[in-house]
Amino acid sequence: MRKLLSVVAAAALAALAAVPASATGHGVFETWREGAKAVTYDVQKVPVGARVAVVPLATGRKTSVLLWVHGLLPYRHYGAHVHVKPCGPNPADAGPHFQDQADPVQPSVDPAYANPRNEIWLDFATDDKGSAIAIANVLWRFGDRPAAAVIIHNEHTHTGPGEAGTAGPRLACVNARFR
Repeated sequence: MRKLLSVVAAAALAALAAVPASATGHGVFETWREGAKAVTYDVQKVPVGARVAVVPLATGRKTSVLLWVHGLLPYRHYGAHVHVKPCGPNPADAGPHFQDQADPVQPSVDPAYANPRNEIWLDFATDDKGSAIAIANVLWRFGDRPAAAVIIHNEHTHTGPGEAGTAGPRLACVNARFR
């Protein structure tokens, strides 16, 4: 297992090195200020000074998104999703989850729309240093449709009817470019 994690970490670092900085979202979590790249809304669960990087990679009809975090609470589960608007002073400012096929009913809690094939779900569990890597793969591209941030949520993503796609309060946000 340790070897597998090392291979995944090496692949993640290689991906970060291969993608231009302009195509990624990255930063150090801070409280809201104009121009912040990464914002924490709950400094207990996503401490000021924790780090984050988001790397979207599109090839052919497929998209992969890699999320890397460091300095969060150790041994804790979080949910994370791509959202349609950039981070703002309030957690709700990032809008709803990005969906390849948009649910006509918002907020979307229908498993036909709120699922890991139609959205980017990047749930993760941190290690002893508060680090984690999550990767989502989908069979579609963002194109010119709006997607502007990744929100880290309080818990892993739910999948049942009436709660699909929910993951508790929004704890933090990182701005990113998706194409």
